[in-house]
Amino acid sequence: MTNTPLRLLIHGASGRMGQALLRLAADHPDLQVVAAVTRRSPVQRVIDGVPHFAASELAGAPPFDVAIDFSLPEGFDPVLALCVERQAGLVSGTTGISEQQRQALIQAATGIPLVWASNFSLGVAVLDELVERAASALAGWDCDIVESHHVHKQDAPSGTALTLGAAAQKGGAEPHYASLRAGDIVGEHLVQFTGLGERIELTHRATNRDIFARGALFAARQLNGRAPGSYRVRDLLAGPAPASAG
Repeated sequence: MTNTPLRLLIHGASGRMGQALLRLAADHPDLQVVAAVTRRSPVQRVIDGVPHFAASELAGAPPFDVAIDFSLPEGFDPVLALCVERQAGLVSGTTGISEQQRQALIQAATGIPLVWASNFSLGVAVLDELVERAASALAGWDCDIVESHHVHKQDAPSGTALTLGAAAQKGGAEPHYASLRAGDIVGEHLVQFTGLGERIELTHRATNRDIFARGALFAARQLNGRAPGSYRVRDLLAGPAPASAG
């Protein structure tokens, strides 16, 4: 057992998720943010003891164990390439990546451990598994996914709804989607299975956006030391796996 902190590189540090990651990581002695990378040149080089780098300076970042990336698609390729070069893990929640970038993730997973997810809530990870199990057990039932978010969210259905839909399809269901934009709802996802005379509802409600940052930090801890591969958040819930695992 080692007491050495897990060294993190936060990519997209000026964004809402990046700021939450920096704030929450500072409260945990087992985590050390060795680099915070922002799109533009930082006003200060060191903020609260954390070195800051511009995206153009990414190659000069100090050694790290895992990079956590919540940036933009145009910034995704450099951080993935750096993780492959450094043989470091990658936790990414960057949305809107292209099919070419998805293929690059698949290739990178042959050499490093990584997880890309549309939602890092641990509750949603459990919901994903429950949806797949329900779909496989309830052949022929209707499957509907209703997602609700704040009025400023533009994409619909949400990425999480589509991920849950993929889990339903894996179980054999054909999901239908509905989207609601209202007020300041952080995020709610209802997956409903309906048969003759009965209905099952599986629901997750997010009331605080910090859950996504906490989930990403959890994923970074669990990913460190694992064998190369592409992991889902739900794969990490069982705890660390030995580095020699397939």
